[in-house]
Amino acid sequence: MNFEKVKKIASKAGAKAQDWSEKGLQASKELMNKAGAKAQDLGEQGVLVIEIKQLKGQTLKLIDSLGLEVYEALVTQKAACITSETPKIKAILEEIASIKQVIEKKEEDLQNRKDR
Repeated sequence: MNFEKVKKIASKAGAKAQDWSEKGLQASKELMNKAGAKAQDLGEQGVLVIEIKQLKGQTLKLIDSLGLEVYEALVTQKAACITSETPKIKAILEEIASIKQVIEKKEEDLQNRKDR
């Protein structure tokens, strides 16, 4: 083989190696971007799960307050009748309903993220 042929073969091999290297680097970048996006999405899902649990905890506390208000009205204040329109009862029920709407929205957001 002459020197020119060897030089040409070496040049082609170098170009191929550089091409493979560039493709490998691009694939690595794409993989890292996808992994980063997935990690962020999982983090956001975790935040939603925690927020939902906190909101459900608030709802349980409000239900406890509701029971206490009913007890106070019936036993301590000797109220003859309590309805969902009784001012303190109505306020607690409205707050519970409001929190439940937020919970439903967050659960929907969480499910949408899981479905991606």
